[in-house]
Amino acid sequence: MSTDFIDLEAFVYRSLLCTLIGLASMGANAIEYQLPSDGSKLVGAVEYYQVPENEKESIADIANHFDVGFLAVMEANKGVDPFLPEPGTMLTIPTQLILPDVEHEGIVINLAELRLYYFPPDKDSVYVFPIGIGRIGRETPVMTTSISQKIVGPTWTPTANIRKEYREERGIELPAVIPAGPDNPLGEYAMRLAHSRGEYLIHGTNKDFGIGMRVSSGCIRMNPWDIEWLFPQIPKGTKVRVINQPLKETREPDGSLYVEVHQPLSKSESEAGHAKVVKPSNALVNAVERDNQAISRLSQALQSQDGVPVVID
Repeated sequence: MSTDFIDLEAFVYRSLLCTLIGLASMGANAIEYQLPSDGSKLVGAVEYYQVPENEKESIADIANHFDVGFLAVMEANKGVDPFLPEPGTMLTIPTQLILPDVEHEGIVINLAELRLYYFPPDKDSVYVFPIGIGRIGRETPVMTTSISQKIVGPTWTPTANIRKEYREERGIELPAVIPAGPDNPLGEYAMRLAHSRGEYLIHGTNKDFGIGMRVSSGCIRMNPWDIEWLFPQIPKGTKVRVINQPLKETREPDGSLYVEVHQPLSKSESEAGHAKVVKPSNALVNAVERDNQAISRLSQALQSQDGVPVVID
C-alpha cells in the first residue's frame, strides 16, 4: 500500500482496525529522557530499525516494541507498507523530539503528536508515552485540568450515545455497565480528569490496537504496560494540560534552529484524506526570512510533516 501522501486518520478508519485485531502486544518500558540543563528543548535521539528477513512484522508490532505510536512511525516512514513492511527496509523510529511549548509540570498531552509527557516533580527528566485520542466527532478537547480520581479495576458505563452508536453501526447491544475484567475496554487502571463533568479518563485498554491513533470516544488511551507504570507515579490533584501543537520549534544553545512538524488533526470527515496546512509563527518566519536555504528547509518540513525534528538553520 503506497502512503507517499496519506491522511493517517482516514487510513485508520478504512481498514486498519480490522487488521490489527488479534496482534500480540510486545511491551516495553517507559521512555525516559533527561531534561537538558543548558536550556535546550531537544531531547532523545532518532533510532533506526531494519525490518528483518523471514519475519512478518507489522508497523504496529514495531511501534509497540519501541513504545512509540503507530501513526508516529507511519509519519516518519511514508510509503512503507503498514501491514508487511518489506524485509531489509530501514525504518526511522521517532525517539527524538522537541519538548512542547508549555510549562514542564505534571502531565502534558499534545493531541497533534499523540503523546503524553509526564514531568515528575523530583527528577530532571520526562517520560513520554504514545496515546490514543478521540476520533473525528468525538474529539478530545484542549483543556487545563487535574486528576480528580484514580481507579483500579474501573467499570465502564457507556453513555446513551455510545450505546446507540454500537447498536446502529456495529450491531452490538452494550450493557448499561461493563464490570472490571478482561472484557472492559478501560483496562486495569483509569485516572479521571476534573474537566467538565468528569467524563474524560486517562485509561488502559484490553485491546491490542488503538495506541497512537484517533480511535477513542474522547478519552486518552494508553498501552496497558504504560499506564501500569504511570498510575502509581501520579498523585490525585496532578496538573494535566491537553494542548494541540502540530508545530514545535526550538532555538538551541548552539544557535541552531529545529522544527518538528506533525500532520494536523482533521476537524471533520470532509477534511480527512486531504493535506492540511501548518502555518509557522511570525517569529519563525522572521528567523529565516533572510536565508533562502533555511526558508527551503522550513518549507519542506511544513510540507512533509514527518514528526521528526529537523534543523533548518
